[in-house]
Amino acid sequence: MSSRGYEPVIGIEIHVQLSTKSKMFCADPTTFDAGDNENVSPISAGMPGTLPVVNKKAIEYAIKTGLALGCEIRKKSVFARKNYFYPDLPKGYQISQYDQPICESGTITFKVDGVDKTVSITRAHLEEDAGKSNHSGDYTLINLNRAGIPLLEIVTGPDMRTPAEAAEYGRAVRQIVRYLDVCDGNLEEGSMRCDCNVSVRKVGAPQFGTKVEIKNVNSFRFVEKAIEYEIERQIDALERGEKIVQETRLWDPDKNRTVSMRAKEDAQDYRYFPDPDLLPLIVTEAMVEGFRKELPELPIARAKRFQAEQGLPEYDALVLTTEKALADFYEETAKESKNFKASSNWVMTELLRELNNANKDITDSPIKPKQLGRMVALIDNGTISGKIAKTVFQEMWQSGKDPEVIVKEKGLVQITDPAAIAKIIDEVLAANAQNVEDHKSGKKKNLFGFFVGAVMKASKGQANPELVNQILLEKLK
Repeated sequence: MSSRGYEPVIGIEIHVQLSTKSKMFCADPTTFDAGDNENVSPISAGMPGTLPVVNKKAIEYAIKTGLALGCEIRKKSVFARKNYFYPDLPKGYQISQYDQPICESGTITFKVDGVDKTVSITRAHLEEDAGKSNHSGDYTLINLNRAGIPLLEIVTGPDMRTPAEAAEYGRAVRQIVRYLDVCDGNLEEGSMRCDCNVSVRKVGAPQFGTKVEIKNVNSFRFVEKAIEYEIERQIDALERGEKIVQETRLWDPDKNRTVSMRAKEDAQDYRYFPDPDLLPLIVTEAMVEGFRKELPELPIARAKRFQAEQGLPEYDALVLTTEKALADFYEETAKESKNFKASSNWVMTELLRELNNANKDITDSPIKPKQLGRMVALIDNGTISGKIAKTVFQEMWQSGKDPEVIVKEKGLVQITDPAAIAKIIDEVLAANAQNVEDHKSGKKKNLFGFFVGAVMKASKGQANPELVNQILLEKLK
Protein backbone atom coordinates (compact mmCIF):
# COMPACT_ATOMS: atom_id res chain seq x y z
CA MET A 1 0.00 0.00 0.00
CA SER A 2 1.26 3.45 -0.75
CA SER A 3 -0.48 6.71 -0.07
CA ARG A 4 0.76 9.96 -1.59
CA GLY A 5 4.15 8.32 -2.15
CA TYR A 6 4.46 7.07 1.42
CA GLU A 7 4.56 3.47 2.67
CA PRO A 8 3.13 2.53 6.09
CA VAL A 9 5.11 0.22 8.38
CA ILE A 10 2.99 -1.53 11.00
CA GLY A 11 3.74 -3.83 13.93
CA ILE A 12 1.27 -5.08 16.52
CA GLU A 13 1.53 -6.01 20.18
CA ILE A 14 -1.39 -8.11 21.39
CA HIS A 15 -2.00 -8.66 25.08
CA VAL A 16 -3.65 -12.06 25.40
CA GLN A 17 -5.28 -12.79 28.75
CA LEU A 18 -4.58 -16.42 29.59
CA SER A 19 -7.64 -18.37 30.77
CA THR A 20 -6.22 -19.48 34.08
CA LYS A 21 -8.44 -19.72 37.16
CA SER A 22 -5.96 -17.79 39.29
CA LYS A 23 -3.66 -14.83 38.75
CA MET A 24 -0.09 -14.85 37.43
CA PHE A 25 1.65 -14.76 40.79
CA CYS A 26 -0.98 -15.60 43.44
CA ALA A 27 -4.15 -17.62 44.02
CA ASP A 28 -6.60 -14.73 43.54
CA PRO A 29 -9.42 -15.75 41.17
CA THR A 30 -9.68 -14.22 37.70
CA THR A 31 -13.49 -14.13 37.36
CA PHE A 32 -14.63 -11.23 35.18
CA ASP A 33 -17.97 -10.63 36.89
CA ALA A 34 -16.60 -10.31 40.44
CA GLY A 35 -17.50 -7.25 42.49
CA ASP A 36 -15.04 -4.35 42.70
CA ASN A 37 -11.83 -5.37 44.48
CA GLU A 38 -13.29 -8.77 45.31
CA ASN A 39 -10.40 -10.66 43.67
CA VAL A 40 -7.63 -8.97 45.61
CA SER A 41 -5.14 -10.30 48.15
CA PRO A 42 -2.10 -8.60 49.69
CA ILE A 43 0.00 -9.97 46.81
CA SER A 44 -2.03 -8.46 43.96
CA ALA A 45 -2.49 -5.29 46.04
CA GLY A 46 1.30 -5.03 46.13
CA MET A 47 1.65 -5.01 49.89
CA PRO A 48 5.23 -4.96 51.25
CA GLY A 49 6.65 -8.31 52.31
CA THR A 50 4.52 -10.43 49.99
CA LEU A 51 6.16 -12.83 47.58
CA PRO A 52 4.97 -13.87 44.10
CA VAL A 53 4.63 -17.52 43.06
CA VAL A 54 4.50 -18.35 39.33
CA ASN A 55 1.26 -19.84 37.96
CA LYS A 56 2.16 -23.19 36.37
CA LYS A 57 -0.89 -23.21 34.09
CA ALA A 58 0.09 -19.81 32.67
CA ILE A 59 3.48 -21.25 31.74
CA GLU A 60 1.77 -24.14 29.95
CA TYR A 61 -0.54 -21.81 28.04
CA ALA A 62 2.34 -19.53 27.05
CA ILE A 63 4.38 -22.44 25.72
CA LYS A 64 1.43 -23.88 23.76
CA THR A 65 0.75 -20.48 22.19
CA GLY A 66 4.41 -20.07 21.35
CA LEU A 67 4.54 -23.50 19.70
CA ALA A 68 1.38 -22.72 17.69
CA LEU A 69 3.07 -19.54 16.48
CA GLY A 70 6.19 -21.44 15.45
CA CYS A 71 8.28 -19.85 18.18
CA GLU A 72 11.42 -21.13 19.82
CA ILE A 73 10.80 -21.82 23.50
CA ARG A 74 13.53 -20.58 25.79
CA LYS A 75 14.74 -23.21 28.23
CA LYS A 76 15.58 -20.37 30.61
CA SER A 77 13.56 -17.19 30.73
CA VAL A 78 13.65 -14.46 33.33
CA PHE A 79 11.01 -12.31 35.00
CA ALA A 80 11.96 -8.66 35.35
CA ARG A 81 10.61 -5.63 37.09
CA LYS A 82 9.37 -2.94 34.72
CA ASN A 83 9.39 0.21 36.81
CA TYR A 84 6.78 2.89 36.26
CA PHE A 85 4.07 4.60 38.23
CA TYR A 86 0.38 4.16 37.60
CA PRO A 87 -2.29 4.82 40.22
CA ASP A 88 -3.67 1.32 39.60
CA LEU A 89 -0.26 -0.36 39.95
CA PRO A 90 0.38 -0.22 43.71
CA LYS A 91 3.82 -1.86 43.63
CA GLY A 92 5.24 0.80 41.34
CA TYR A 93 6.49 -1.90 38.98
CA GLN A 94 5.03 -4.57 36.76
CA ILE A 95 6.45 -8.08 36.72
CA SER A 96 7.16 -8.81 33.07
CA GLN A 97 9.82 -10.41 30.93
CA TYR A 98 12.37 -8.28 29.14
CA ASP A 99 15.49 -9.53 27.39
CA GLN A 100 14.82 -13.25 28.01
CA PRO A 101 11.17 -13.90 27.07
CA ILE A 102 9.72 -17.40 27.14
CA CYS A 103 8.91 -17.45 23.38
CA GLU A 104 10.66 -15.79 20.46
CA SER A 105 11.34 -15.95 16.72
CA GLY A 106 8.07 -17.33 15.34
CA THR A 107 5.84 -16.71 12.34
CA ILE A 108 2.14 -16.67 11.60
CA THR A 109 0.48 -17.02 8.19
CA PHE A 110 -3.04 -15.87 7.44
CA LYS A 111 -5.20 -14.82 4.51
CA VAL A 112 -5.72 -11.21 3.45
CA ASP A 113 -8.08 -10.78 0.48
CA GLY A 114 -7.42 -14.39 -0.50
CA VAL A 115 -3.62 -14.06 -0.44
CA ASP A 116 -1.31 -15.63 2.14
CA LYS A 117 0.47 -13.15 4.39
CA THR A 118 3.25 -14.17 6.77
CA VAL A 119 4.23 -12.01 9.72
CA SER A 120 7.19 -12.61 12.02
CA ILE A 121 6.66 -12.98 15.77
CA THR A 122 9.57 -11.28 17.50
CA ARG A 123 8.68 -12.45 20.98
CA ALA A 124 5.87 -13.53 23.28
CA HIS A 125 6.47 -12.82 26.93
CA LEU A 126 4.57 -13.36 30.16
CA GLU A 127 3.55 -10.50 32.40
CA GLU A 128 0.89 -9.40 34.87
CA ASP A 129 -1.81 -6.86 34.16
CA ALA A 130 -2.33 -3.66 36.13
CA GLY A 131 -5.56 -2.65 37.85
CA LYS A 132 -8.17 -0.28 36.49
CA SER A 133 -8.96 3.36 37.28
CA ASN A 134 -12.63 4.31 37.21
CA HIS A 135 -13.15 8.06 36.90
CA SER A 136 -16.32 9.50 38.42
CA GLY A 137 -16.70 13.25 38.70
CA ASP A 138 -13.93 14.64 40.88
CA TYR A 139 -12.98 11.17 42.09
CA THR A 140 -11.00 8.27 40.70
CA LEU A 141 -11.77 4.85 42.13
CA ILE A 142 -9.27 1.99 41.82
CA ASN A 143 -10.36 -1.57 41.09
CA LEU A 144 -7.52 -4.05 41.52
CA ASN A 145 -9.38 -7.12 40.27
CA ARG A 146 -7.27 -7.09 37.09
CA ALA A 147 -4.00 -6.50 38.95
CA GLY A 148 -1.97 -9.66 38.45
CA ILE A 149 -4.14 -11.16 35.66
CA PRO A 150 -1.78 -13.30 33.50
CA LEU A 151 -1.02 -11.86 30.08
CA LEU A 152 1.00 -13.12 27.15
CA GLU A 153 2.17 -10.17 25.08
CA ILE A 154 2.73 -11.23 21.47
CA VAL A 155 4.92 -8.81 19.53
CA THR A 156 5.33 -8.86 15.74
CA GLY A 157 8.06 -7.54 13.56
CA PRO A 158 7.33 -4.39 11.49
CA ASP A 159 6.01 -6.57 8.69
CA MET A 160 2.54 -5.27 7.88
CA ARG A 161 1.91 -2.64 5.25
CA THR A 162 -1.85 -2.12 5.30
CA PRO A 163 -4.49 -1.59 7.98
CA ALA A 164 -6.36 -4.63 6.62
CA GLU A 165 -3.29 -6.83 7.19
CA ALA A 166 -3.10 -5.62 10.80
CA ALA A 167 -6.76 -6.38 11.45
CA GLU A 168 -6.54 -9.83 9.85
CA TYR A 169 -3.40 -10.57 11.87
CA GLY A 170 -5.35 -9.83 15.05
CA ARG A 171 -8.20 -12.10 13.96
CA ALA A 172 -5.72 -14.88 13.14
CA VAL A 173 -4.14 -14.67 16.61
CA ARG A 174 -7.58 -14.70 18.22
CA GLN A 175 -8.52 -17.76 16.17
CA ILE A 176 -5.38 -19.61 17.27
CA VAL A 177 -5.65 -18.86 21.00
CA ARG A 178 -9.31 -19.91 20.94
CA TYR A 179 -8.37 -23.15 19.15
CA LEU A 180 -5.78 -23.74 21.87
CA ASP A 181 -8.37 -22.86 24.53
CA VAL A 182 -5.83 -20.66 26.30
CA CYS A 183 -7.88 -17.45 25.92
CA ASP A 184 -11.58 -16.80 25.34
CA GLY A 185 -10.74 -14.02 22.85
CA ASN A 186 -13.42 -11.74 24.31
CA LEU A 187 -12.26 -8.27 23.32
CA GLU A 188 -15.19 -6.51 25.00
CA GLU A 189 -14.14 -7.92 28.38
CA GLY A 190 -10.48 -7.05 27.79
CA SER A 191 -9.27 -10.60 27.12
CA MET A 192 -7.36 -9.28 24.11
CA ARG A 193 -6.04 -5.74 23.59
CA CYS A 194 -3.99 -4.44 20.69
CA ASP A 195 -1.22 -1.85 20.67
CA CYS A 196 -0.48 -0.77 17.10
CA ASN A 197 2.91 0.68 16.16
CA VAL A 198 2.61 2.79 13.03
CA SER A 199 5.13 4.79 11.02
CA VAL A 200 5.37 5.98 7.43
CA ARG A 201 8.31 6.43 5.10
CA LYS A 202 8.78 7.48 1.50
CA VAL A 203 8.34 4.52 -0.83
CA GLY A 204 11.76 2.94 -1.35
CA ALA A 205 13.34 4.64 1.67
CA PRO A 206 15.57 2.20 3.62
CA GLN A 207 14.97 3.67 7.07
CA PHE A 208 11.76 3.39 9.07
CA GLY A 209 9.99 6.57 10.11
CA THR A 210 9.34 7.52 13.73
CA LYS A 211 6.77 5.10 15.12
CA VAL A 212 3.70 6.07 17.08
CA GLU A 213 1.90 3.63 19.35
CA ILE A 214 -1.89 3.46 19.39
CA LYS A 215 -2.65 1.80 22.71
CA ASN A 216 -5.38 -0.53 23.99
CA VAL A 217 -7.52 -0.90 20.88
CA ASN A 218 -10.23 -3.42 21.75
CA SER A 219 -11.73 -4.25 18.34
CA PHE A 220 -10.13 -5.45 15.12
CA ARG A 221 -12.40 -3.13 13.15
CA PHE A 222 -11.07 -0.26 15.28
CA VAL A 223 -7.49 -1.52 14.68
CA GLU A 224 -8.07 -1.04 10.96
CA LYS A 225 -9.75 2.35 11.32
CA ALA A 226 -7.21 3.67 13.85
CA ILE A 227 -4.27 2.74 11.64
CA GLU A 228 -5.96 4.21 8.56
CA TYR A 229 -6.38 7.50 10.43
CA GLU A 230 -2.86 7.45 11.85
CA ILE A 231 -1.25 6.87 8.45
CA GLU A 232 -3.02 9.87 6.97
CA ARG A 233 -2.26 12.01 10.05
CA GLN A 234 1.45 11.28 9.85
CA ILE A 235 1.63 11.91 6.11
CA ASP A 236 -0.23 15.23 6.57
CA ALA A 237 2.27 16.23 9.26
CA LEU A 238 5.30 15.31 7.15
CA GLU A 239 3.93 17.20 4.15
CA ARG A 240 3.58 20.27 6.37
CA GLY A 241 7.26 19.91 7.23
CA GLU A 242 6.61 18.70 10.78
CA LYS A 243 8.47 15.96 12.60
CA ILE A 244 6.65 12.91 13.89
CA VAL A 245 6.92 12.71 17.68
CA GLN A 246 7.44 9.31 19.29
CA GLU A 247 4.38 9.07 21.51
CA THR A 248 1.52 6.91 22.68
CA ARG A 249 -1.91 7.80 21.30
CA LEU A 250 -5.42 6.57 22.01
CA TRP A 251 -8.15 5.74 19.51
CA ASP A 252 -11.39 7.70 19.93
CA PRO A 253 -14.04 5.68 18.07
CA ASP A 254 -16.67 8.39 18.54
CA LYS A 255 -14.57 11.06 16.82
CA ASN A 256 -12.88 8.55 14.49
CA ARG A 257 -9.39 9.85 15.29
CA THR A 258 -6.34 9.20 17.45
CA VAL A 259 -5.44 11.59 20.27
CA SER A 260 -2.14 12.06 22.07
CA MET A 261 -1.86 10.29 25.46
CA ARG A 262 1.76 10.68 26.52
CA ALA A 263 5.31 10.79 25.22
CA LYS A 264 6.54 7.29 24.50
CA GLU A 265 9.09 5.94 26.90
CA ASP A 266 12.14 4.01 25.74
CA ALA A 267 13.07 0.71 27.34
CA GLN A 268 15.78 2.34 29.47
CA ASP A 269 13.15 4.59 31.03
CA TYR A 270 11.56 1.56 32.65
CA ARG A 271 14.84 0.57 34.39
CA TYR A 272 14.25 -3.13 33.89
CA PHE A 273 16.09 -5.49 36.21
CA PRO A 274 15.57 -9.19 37.08
CA ASP A 275 12.92 -9.63 39.78
CA PRO A 276 14.83 -10.73 42.91
CA ASP A 277 11.74 -12.54 44.24
CA LEU A 278 11.48 -14.91 41.29
CA LEU A 279 14.01 -17.49 40.16
CA PRO A 280 14.71 -17.88 36.43
CA LEU A 281 12.00 -19.95 34.75
CA ILE A 282 13.48 -23.27 33.63
CA VAL A 283 11.61 -25.30 31.01
CA THR A 284 12.76 -28.78 30.03
CA GLU A 285 12.68 -30.30 26.56
CA ALA A 286 10.32 -32.98 27.86
CA MET A 287 7.85 -30.34 29.01
CA VAL A 288 7.91 -28.60 25.64
CA GLU A 289 7.45 -31.83 23.70
CA GLY A 290 4.67 -32.90 26.04
CA PHE A 291 2.78 -29.66 25.35
CA ARG A 292 3.50 -29.97 21.62
CA LYS A 293 1.73 -33.35 21.59
CA GLU A 294 -1.34 -31.75 23.17
CA LEU A 295 -1.70 -29.09 20.47
CA PRO A 296 -4.89 -29.39 18.40
CA GLU A 297 -4.86 -29.22 14.63
CA LEU A 298 -4.69 -25.48 13.95
CA PRO A 299 -7.14 -23.63 11.69
CA ILE A 300 -4.98 -23.15 8.58
CA ALA A 301 -3.79 -26.78 8.64
CA ARG A 302 -7.35 -27.97 9.20
CA ALA A 303 -8.67 -25.88 6.31
CA LYS A 304 -6.02 -27.31 4.00
CA ARG A 305 -6.94 -30.85 5.09
CA PHE A 306 -10.61 -30.18 4.39
CA GLN A 307 -9.63 -29.16 0.87
CA ALA A 308 -7.11 -31.92 0.20
CA GLU A 309 -8.85 -34.90 1.80
CA GLN A 310 -12.51 -33.94 1.58
CA GLY A 311 -12.55 -31.94 -1.63
CA LEU A 312 -14.14 -28.87 -0.10
CA PRO A 313 -13.69 -25.52 -1.86
CA GLU A 314 -11.31 -23.13 -0.14
CA TYR A 315 -14.19 -20.84 0.81
CA ASP A 316 -16.05 -23.65 2.60
CA ALA A 317 -12.89 -24.80 4.36
CA LEU A 318 -12.06 -21.31 5.64
CA VAL A 319 -15.61 -20.65 6.87
CA LEU A 320 -15.89 -24.01 8.62
CA THR A 321 -12.55 -23.59 10.41
CA THR A 322 -13.31 -20.11 11.71
CA GLU A 323 -13.99 -21.62 15.13
CA LYS A 324 -12.85 -24.98 16.46
CA ALA A 325 -16.35 -25.83 17.69
CA LEU A 326 -17.78 -25.14 14.22
CA ALA A 327 -15.12 -27.28 12.53
CA ASP A 328 -15.78 -30.08 15.04
CA PHE A 329 -19.53 -29.85 14.35
CA TYR A 330 -19.00 -30.06 10.59
CA GLU A 331 -16.60 -33.01 10.86
CA GLU A 332 -18.99 -34.98 13.06
CA THR A 333 -21.86 -34.21 10.66
CA ALA A 334 -19.82 -35.32 7.64
CA LYS A 335 -18.63 -38.46 9.42
CA GLU A 336 -22.28 -39.44 9.97
CA SER A 337 -23.55 -38.48 6.52
CA LYS A 338 -20.47 -39.60 4.57
CA ASN A 339 -21.15 -36.65 2.25
CA PHE A 340 -18.63 -33.85 2.81
CA LYS A 341 -19.98 -31.19 0.48
CA ALA A 342 -23.64 -31.68 1.39
CA SER A 343 -22.75 -31.55 5.09
CA SER A 344 -20.75 -28.38 4.47
CA ASN A 345 -23.70 -26.80 2.65
CA TRP A 346 -26.20 -27.58 5.39
CA VAL A 347 -23.90 -26.34 8.17
CA MET A 348 -22.85 -23.17 6.33
CA THR A 349 -26.30 -22.15 5.11
CA GLU A 350 -29.29 -23.48 7.04
CA LEU A 351 -27.62 -24.07 10.40
CA LEU A 352 -25.50 -20.90 10.59
CA ARG A 353 -28.47 -18.81 9.43
CA GLU A 354 -30.70 -20.21 12.18
CA LEU A 355 -27.97 -19.79 14.78
CA ASN A 356 -27.43 -16.16 13.75
CA ASN A 357 -31.16 -15.44 13.83
CA ALA A 358 -31.44 -16.99 17.28
CA ASN A 359 -28.18 -15.37 18.47
CA LYS A 360 -26.91 -18.79 19.47
CA ASP A 361 -23.43 -20.25 19.44
CA ILE A 362 -22.72 -23.49 17.58
CA THR A 363 -22.32 -25.25 20.93
CA ASP A 364 -25.93 -24.29 21.76
CA SER A 365 -27.39 -25.68 18.54
CA PRO A 366 -30.61 -27.62 19.22
CA ILE A 367 -29.71 -29.80 16.22
CA LYS A 368 -26.81 -32.10 17.02
CA PRO A 369 -24.23 -32.98 14.37
CA LYS A 370 -25.19 -36.67 14.22
CA GLN A 371 -28.82 -35.71 13.68
CA LEU A 372 -27.89 -33.37 10.84
CA GLY A 373 -25.60 -36.02 9.36
CA ARG A 374 -28.38 -38.60 9.39
CA MET A 375 -30.74 -36.13 7.72
CA VAL A 376 -28.21 -35.58 4.91
CA ALA A 377 -27.96 -39.36 4.57
CA LEU A 378 -31.76 -39.59 4.24
CA ILE A 379 -31.52 -37.26 1.24
CA ASP A 380 -28.72 -39.27 -0.30
CA ASN A 381 -30.52 -42.62 0.05
CA GLY A 382 -33.69 -41.17 -1.47
CA THR A 383 -35.87 -41.33 1.65
CA ILE A 384 -36.60 -37.60 1.49
CA SER A 385 -36.09 -34.94 -1.15
CA GLY A 386 -33.97 -31.86 -0.66
CA LYS A 387 -37.12 -29.78 -0.44
CA ILE A 388 -38.68 -32.02 2.20
CA ALA A 389 -35.36 -31.93 4.07
CA LYS A 390 -35.86 -28.23 4.71
CA THR A 391 -39.13 -29.05 6.44
CA VAL A 392 -37.42 -31.79 8.43
CA PHE A 393 -34.60 -29.40 9.36
CA GLN A 394 -37.03 -26.80 10.69
CA GLU A 395 -38.84 -29.45 12.72
CA MET A 396 -35.53 -30.67 14.10
CA TRP A 397 -34.63 -27.09 15.06
CA GLN A 398 -37.94 -26.59 16.85
CA SER A 399 -38.33 -29.98 18.54
CA GLY A 400 -34.84 -31.47 18.66
CA LYS A 401 -36.32 -34.74 17.39
CA ASP A 402 -34.33 -37.15 15.24
CA PRO A 403 -34.92 -36.80 11.48
CA GLU A 404 -36.18 -40.39 11.12
CA VAL A 405 -38.84 -39.75 13.77
CA ILE A 406 -39.99 -36.56 12.06
CA VAL A 407 -40.17 -38.21 8.63
CA LYS A 408 -42.26 -41.05 10.07
CA GLU A 409 -44.56 -38.85 12.16
CA LYS A 410 -45.20 -36.36 9.34
CA GLY A 411 -45.40 -38.93 6.55
CA LEU A 412 -42.65 -37.19 4.60
CA VAL A 413 -41.15 -40.21 2.83
CA GLN A 414 -40.27 -39.35 -0.74
CA ILE A 415 -42.49 -40.80 -3.47
CA THR A 416 -40.23 -42.91 -5.69
CA ASP A 417 -42.87 -45.11 -7.29
CA PRO A 418 -42.90 -44.14 -11.03
CA ALA A 419 -46.52 -45.19 -11.39
CA ALA A 420 -47.63 -43.00 -8.48
CA ILE A 421 -45.69 -40.03 -9.85
CA ALA A 422 -47.11 -40.62 -13.35
CA LYS A 423 -50.64 -40.54 -11.87
CA ILE A 424 -49.96 -37.17 -10.21
CA ILE A 425 -48.48 -35.81 -13.44
CA ASP A 426 -51.53 -36.93 -15.43
CA GLU A 427 -53.79 -35.08 -13.00
CA VAL A 428 -51.69 -31.92 -13.25
CA LEU A 429 -51.59 -32.04 -17.05
CA ALA A 430 -55.34 -32.62 -17.24
CA ALA A 431 -55.93 -29.60 -15.02
CA ASN A 432 -53.70 -27.46 -17.25
CA ALA A 433 -54.77 -28.61 -20.71
CA GLN A 434 -54.36 -25.21 -22.38
CA ASN A 435 -50.80 -24.86 -21.04
CA VAL A 436 -50.03 -28.36 -22.32
CA GLU A 437 -51.30 -27.37 -25.77
CA ASP A 438 -49.31 -24.13 -25.72
CA HIS A 439 -46.16 -26.00 -24.64
CA LYS A 440 -46.45 -28.67 -27.33
CA SER A 441 -47.25 -26.16 -30.09
CA GLY A 442 -44.38 -23.92 -28.99
CA LYS A 443 -46.79 -21.02 -28.48
CA LYS A 444 -45.39 -20.52 -25.00
CA LYS A 445 -41.88 -21.31 -23.99
CA ASN A 446 -40.38 -22.18 -20.61
CA LEU A 447 -43.51 -23.95 -19.38
CA PHE A 448 -41.62 -27.08 -18.37
CA GLY A 449 -40.59 -25.52 -15.08
CA PHE A 450 -44.20 -24.56 -14.45
CA PHE A 451 -45.30 -28.20 -14.80
CA VAL A 452 -42.48 -29.43 -12.51
CA GLY A 453 -43.50 -26.93 -9.87
CA ALA A 454 -47.17 -27.88 -10.19
CA VAL A 455 -46.36 -31.59 -9.80
CA MET A 456 -44.16 -30.98 -6.77
CA LYS A 457 -46.88 -28.86 -5.23
CA ALA A 458 -49.51 -31.52 -5.93
CA SER A 459 -47.28 -34.14 -4.29
CA LYS A 460 -46.68 -31.84 -1.31
CA GLY A 461 -43.01 -31.83 -2.20
CA GLN A 462 -42.70 -35.58 -1.78
CA ALA A 463 -42.25 -36.63 -5.41
CA ASN A 464 -38.73 -37.57 -6.44
CA PRO A 465 -37.67 -34.56 -8.57
CA GLU A 466 -35.52 -36.65 -10.89
CA LEU A 467 -38.39 -39.01 -11.69
CA VAL A 468 -40.76 -36.07 -12.11
CA ASN A 469 -38.44 -34.59 -14.73
CA GLN A 470 -38.01 -37.89 -16.58
CA ILE A 471 -41.72 -38.76 -16.71
CA LEU A 472 -42.78 -35.21 -17.57
CA LEU A 473 -40.36 -35.12 -20.51
CA GLU A 474 -41.94 -38.28 -21.90
CA LYS A 475 -45.52 -37.11 -21.42
CA LEU A 476 -44.91 -33.67 -22.98
CA LYS A 477 -43.35 -34.98 -26.18
